[in-house]
Amino acid sequence: MLDPITLEVLKNSVIGAAEEMNAALIRASYSPNIKERRDCSCALFDSKGQMIAQAENIPVHLGAMPFSVAAALKQFSKLEPGDVIVLNDPFAGGAHLPDITFVTPIFVDDELIGFSANRAHHADVGGMRPGSIAGDATEIFQEGLRIPPVKLWRAGQLDRDLWLILLANVRTPQEREGDLRAQYAANEIGRQRLIEIAQRYGKSLVRTFFAEILDYAERRMRAAIAQLAPGIYSAHDFLDDDGINEEPVPIRATVTIEREKITVDFSGSAPQVQGPLNAVFAVTASATYYTLRCLTDPAIPPNAGCYRPIEINAPEGTIVNAKMPAAVVGGNLETSQRIVDVLFRALALAVPEKAIAGCQGTMNSVTFGGVNPRTGEPFTFYETLAGGFGARPDKDGISAIHSHMTNTLNTPVEVLETLYPVRVERYEIREGSGGKGKFRGGDGLIREIRALEPMHFSLLADRRKIPPYGLAGGEPGACGKELLIRPGVETSIKAKGSIQLTPGDRVRISTPGGGGFGSSS
Repeated sequence: MLDPITLEVLKNSVIGAAEEMNAALIRASYSPNIKERRDCSCALFDSKGQMIAQAENIPVHLGAMPFSVAAALKQFSKLEPGDVIVLNDPFAGGAHLPDITFVTPIFVDDELIGFSANRAHHADVGGMRPGSIAGDATEIFQEGLRIPPVKLWRAGQLDRDLWLILLANVRTPQEREGDLRAQYAANEIGRQRLIEIAQRYGKSLVRTFFAEILDYAERRMRAAIAQLAPGIYSAHDFLDDDGINEEPVPIRATVTIEREKITVDFSGSAPQVQGPLNAVFAVTASATYYTLRCLTDPAIPPNAGCYRPIEINAPEGTIVNAKMPAAVVGGNLETSQRIVDVLFRALALAVPEKAIAGCQGTMNSVTFGGVNPRTGEPFTFYETLAGGFGARPDKDGISAIHSHMTNTLNTPVEVLETLYPVRVERYEIREGSGGKGKFRGGDGLIREIRALEPMHFSLLADRRKIPPYGLAGGEPGACGKELLIRPGVETSIKAKGSIQLTPGDRVRISTPGGGGFGSSS
């Protein structure tokens, strides 16, 4: 058994390696979505595919990434130095198609000791709409290029044929090539750092550390659960619609806390839907893990051991565990957020000091694409927009911030206008959109973009009909809304859909505010 000092030194060594991986991925990437918004995540795994350490990145990536590593190991029983496995298939370890995952085995003296892995959101992976976020998709085949676990590098040699297939199926191959190579480089840094750690401390000690850090995280999570009020807690909430049909889509959760274990049951949630709001199990697990870490002790090392005391039941064929060939791009973006809302609401009585009113509950995913007259080449752009954070028991919510399952930054106006034929007309706080209460919800924002050239514009967003909830007598936050503005005419547009823009057209997106907490009277 390792002494506490050695355990802590090695713990921070592997966390530092994951953080260095992520810094390299951001620096080396081409697309603003990764370079500016930092829509990427990195982690290290042991030889069994159990997550050991992660960088502090995107919650929806990190909780789901272990499923990608597991899928890679299932597909390839034999690995050798220099192999790199790539995948994005949501039904084989992925989350949604724009998120491409790299998995690199790490060998020391021909012995497999672990894996480095990263996931990055690509601004286009093909499909029916530029940017590959189609609010009107009804099956995964419309959403882009589906990559099962494949070896893109074999024994250090790039598979040129497979590489050409990948780049031939996207609208912006040069940008994709740059981002893919950045992912490769990030994993190489993780591989090198873990080898250095093993050479410094010895393979045997590192293997012992892997086992003990998982057990340590498990003990701490069980101890944190034991501090919660035992009982059965239930809640439900709704997605506005699925983008195809107008009916609200329910998500229900029952959380059972007993001694040192938590069971989360999503029975009663809607069957999988026609539109792209379906979540695969990896996404549901990721949202569940995130919420329970927030409400227990976020300082617990976020590794595979941390999640051992958590059991999840998500019935197959429902919106929280969809089956092929469901469209799923919005499950990762929108349904993950609503799962978090439901779980926070259910556990508000179990952990009242950490209760939080509803945050904006949507990622407000914006994509547009066309041909850039400056270069004569196609372009695609993707970003998510911030909104209001829910009020807390003792303080107001934060305005214009990404919340819960997204942890990205914004795209600076200067970058947007430099790289794309658009002009940002407004970018401001949406005053008064936070819910009233003893403590007010945070305000959303307003982003208005003018097209300077013809382009296709898509939006995938929620909380346009059903507002973010208030708690303890607090009022709900304002719903979001979007307008197409042409000379003399303002027209509402769908929150899940696509339109063609002509030069001079403006799209104004107003994001939801957070819910209030406590009665203001």
